[in-house]
Amino acid sequence: MTTHIARIETFLFRSEVGEPVKTSFGSIPWRSVLLLRVEDSDGAEGWGEVWCNFPPYSADNKQRLIETIIAPAALGMPCGRPDEVWRELTRKTHRWVLQTGETGPIAACLAGLDLALWDLDSRRRDLPLRSLLNPGCAQGSVPAYASGLNPDTAADTVDRAREDGFTAFKVKVAFGLEQDLATVDGITARLRDGERLMVDANQGWDMAQAREAVVQLSNPGIGWIEEPIAADSSPADWAELAKLSVSPLAGGENVSGIEAFQDMIRSASHEVIQPDLLKWGGVSGCHPVAREAVSQGLSYCPHWLGSVVGLVASAQVLAAVGGPGLLEHDVMDNPLREALTDDFPRVSEGTFPLPTGPGIGFTPRLEQAERWLLDKNSFHL
Repeated sequence: MTTHIARIETFLFRSEVGEPVKTSFGSIPWRSVLLLRVEDSDGAEGWGEVWCNFPPYSADNKQRLIETIIAPAALGMPCGRPDEVWRELTRKTHRWVLQTGETGPIAACLAGLDLALWDLDSRRRDLPLRSLLNPGCAQGSVPAYASGLNPDTAADTVDRAREDGFTAFKVKVAFGLEQDLATVDGITARLRDGERLMVDANQGWDMAQAREAVVQLSNPGIGWIEEPIAADSSPADWAELAKLSVSPLAGGENVSGIEAFQDMIRSASHEVIQPDLLKWGGVSGCHPVAREAVSQGLSYCPHWLGSVVGLVASAQVLAAVGGPGLLEHDVMDNPLREALTDDFPRVSEGTFPLPTGPGIGFTPRLEQAERWLLDKNSFHL
């Protein structure tokens, strides 16, 4: 008998941090995490996470969207094929997207639900998610890099991340070219053999600024320059910057839609493709994008800045796809990154070990993060 979605639960956490993440578009003064638990009509469960790191209260809005429109639309749907559920819910919610103008928030809610359904399906089959996506996958780890580095504390963060097993690092730029150059020079001067640095402008330059910045910042030692201009800039602008830059260009976290990613891949301006599977598309959308990128000789490097649920899910998809990509691993202050599991995977020699259990590989331990729990809701037939 076909199973259906019988219950959806949400859990909203928020923790204060000692050092906010600083970006060219603003700061992230605390960490919010919105988890989803989905249960089917046989009692099997799966876990997902919704992207919600910015703006600061975006998690609250997304929890209400799940309560008011996503859960009512999803409950009762057959759930044997997560990709079919994602496509049907995308169709069902289209008018609401137009009515509300909340394209991104609704997409993120659907992405989190999609992950939960893939996790559920993998658990039912007693397979790690990577093995369900790629039956031939034998990878037990993926390369990772330390992300989120603030420019004013980057040197100390690199030292700390290095002690924690990282050999690649990414620092925020677009705070003024003079400061950016000083930040990058200060880090590269201290890199050891085999280590590398990437930079992330977070769409922080206009085209005139980007022309100068990519020339000044790019060199063979910089792994990539991420989002030097707005994600929706013209293909001509991206092509121009790609010619000016010695370093590869990266982007994708602020792109949504299969066609948009296909255009990005075909243009070849981005050598590093970075969809965020819990901002848009879930596994159903981002896995085929990642496979296409790798098949065209590009690097798939999943974007993520949230809890361990999204981190490990991103690692599972990266392992299934393969290629030369790296896992983005936030190393800034975030108690919720590690509190939700008993056995947080520790990077060693630049690689992130994958859990061996079914689905994403673990079940979140909510009781260990109870002090940060703000709200929880349950919706069922």
